[in-house]
Amino acid sequence: MHPGPDGPSRGISTRTGTVSTMTYQEILSHIYGLGRFGMKPGLERICSLLKALSNPQDRLRVIHVAGTNGKGSTAAFLSAILTAAGHRVGLFTSPHLLAFPERIRINGREIPEPDVVSCAERVLSAAPPGTTFFEIVTAMAYLHFAEHGVGPAIMEVGMGGRLDATNAASGILSLISPVALDHCEHLGNDISRITREKAGVIKAGRPVAIAPQHPDALENIAATCSDLGSPLFRDGVDFAAEWESDGLAYRGLDLHLKGLRPGIPGTYQKTNAALALCASELLHRGGLAVSESAARQGIEQAFWPGRMEMFPGPPRVLLDGAHNPAGAQALAGALGDVPRERLILVIGVAGDKDVEGILAPLLPGADRIIAVCPEIPRGLPCRELSERCRALGRRAEKGGGVAAGLNMAFSLASARDLILVCGSLFTVGEARARLLSRTFEPFRG
Repeated sequence: MHPGPDGPSRGISTRTGTVSTMTYQEILSHIYGLGRFGMKPGLERICSLLKALSNPQDRLRVIHVAGTNGKGSTAAFLSAILTAAGHRVGLFTSPHLLAFPERIRINGREIPEPDVVSCAERVLSAAPPGTTFFEIVTAMAYLHFAEHGVGPAIMEVGMGGRLDATNAASGILSLISPVALDHCEHLGNDISRITREKAGVIKAGRPVAIAPQHPDALENIAATCSDLGSPLFRDGVDFAAEWESDGLAYRGLDLHLKGLRPGIPGTYQKTNAALALCASELLHRGGLAVSESAARQGIEQAFWPGRMEMFPGPPRVLLDGAHNPAGAQALAGALGDVPRERLILVIGVAGDKDVEGILAPLLPGADRIIAVCPEIPRGLPCRELSERCRALGRRAEKGGGVAAGLNMAFSLASARDLILVCGSLFTVGEARARLLSRTFEPFRG
């Protein structure tokens, strides 16, 4: 027993501290507190932790989803397809938009709060000193999935790949979405170096499917596949999807579908849908049955909040989590298909991102610009963001926090205007919480 703030309380001694088992909030506070360890790439701690938990990842058919842009949407499409095919599917993603349980799902349903408590208690008890937040949460996902009868477990890689905690599992399939410059301070400042890290999820002899890539990224991925004897399937060569008058058409390895209407909107989603469909075909070839009807149903029923997510209004509010130049460019292109009278841009970014690269594609199409600061330690102050906008030739109003900036946008908008909230997943998460009258849990990791 360890003393609590009001006297003795139930608790467990862990290798990362003392954890109260009394409430969900106490457990969550302890897990978030592990953020003090920051990002520490390496597999030693997570492998030691998983071994102490009897290696739950070995009971799963793990699918790694790496890359820079589109990982979450690709994972969501694939999860929906496999769920429609009748499988018990685990989905691990990060960060969350509103609350912690979003990170761990089975067949689309978030992990219940009591399971968060019991799972975290066991993981924390086994964790070696210095274990990071992301390592704890990854282990929780593997443990929860294994103990709840999950077969395929779709694991979105947190950062990089080679030394990411999710890579402690030996996967059966690797997917790599488009690789772009991001997390340069950890992964390197050029596409080749970043790709080498992300290609670390490729497993010997296991298939790999990739989205269209920068030539330097493609060269590194192809070389890794060749060295490991891993079959490589390329968008645009082995499979492809194109928009037609009646929807999305997919030409795959064995599967051909027409008239698809993806549940996750945005013209750029054709790449993510195609990658998920190819993955489903490769899994089917490997013995995980996926019918044509399940493939169609999954693509059309998939949902991924905060990515081209429209709140009907009036005025309408569009949320998109684009947070790097490539994502901002894709978002700017997709806006051409969204009718509106004026575009009111509410934008907030993290200070460690390529701010000008995010702003440049988005500012020209905006009629009014409101600079906000997301509620994270590295959120760029709205005053500085407005100055960056001015340096690019556009005036931006200082909106303060995300909720205040969104309220300002509502006061400026007419019924036929479109309010776009973007720049960071944390900005989008705060706005989504405001729109849904939900509590927002700000945590980076």
